[in-house]
Amino acid sequence: MIRSAGIICKPIRDLVSSVVPPLIAWLRERKIDVFIDQETQACIDLAAPALARDALGARIELLIVLGGDGTLLSAARALGSHNVPILAVNLGGLGFLTSVTLDELYPLLEQVLAGKHHTSERMMLDAEILRGGHPIERQCALNDAVANKSAMARMLDFDVYVDRNHVGRYRADGLIVATPTGSTAYSLAAGGPIIDPQLDAFVITPICPHMLTNRPLVVPDTARIEVDFTPAEEPVYVTLDGQIGFQLKPKDRVTITKSKSRVALVRPPSKTYFEVLRSKLKWGER
Repeated sequence: MIRSAGIICKPIRDLVSSVVPPLIAWLRERKIDVFIDQETQACIDLAAPALARDALGARIELLIVLGGDGTLLSAARALGSHNVPILAVNLGGLGFLTSVTLDELYPLLEQVLAGKHHTSERMMLDAEILRGGHPIERQCALNDAVANKSAMARMLDFDVYVDRNHVGRYRADGLIVATPTGSTAYSLAAGGPIIDPQLDAFVITPICPHMLTNRPLVVPDTARIEVDFTPAEEPVYVTLDGQIGFQLKPKDRVTITKSKSRVALVRPPSKTYFEVLRSKLKWGER
């Protein structure tokens, strides 16, 4: 039985003010304690306990995310190791991850409260920046870790290792290491494969490689992926989920491993992953 729920929204005042107050009232009518993030509180004129996003996970048993995929990615990182299911409602654009519509919200919530809902478990990745062999930064991501350059005129040179085995030296505009969830994001646009989210794996996708034979590579989730930017002559930036980033210094390395944290996405029982792909990618249409 769900006794507490959190709400995180894309901070668009008109949207939030029309959707969140009735949602809070609906939950309270069912004796559920409601907590909202501080960004949501700033958009509504309603008294509700507000917490920082990274503090919500310790207080709730269900997280409702209202927005687009970017809002969900931020929320997933904020939950950290808290194993809280996420019901993500698409109020944005394409919405691969936030495939639940606003019309489906309340019927799906009824199923969640009755314990009849289904979840899709998703792996996350940990990205660590090593400087002089010592970790200086460690972050979690649901979609991907991307390394690229600031200048458009030149390519990057870097070496890729998997479990300390040298894969090769790449010349490319950058590199994407994606989870199965992230395989439908930047990696797909760069020519990478779509990986079923039931699989635990990484896809390593070079961005505009100089050699056409440098193709995307799928490796098991147990792999330790290491990218050495010592050969790079250009400044390198690492971005996680397209939202947080770091500039590397010469000779820095980035290691990517499977995270202990996982994300459980609440799904409508009648909507399969392949149905979402057909709908979002317009498969079969002419």
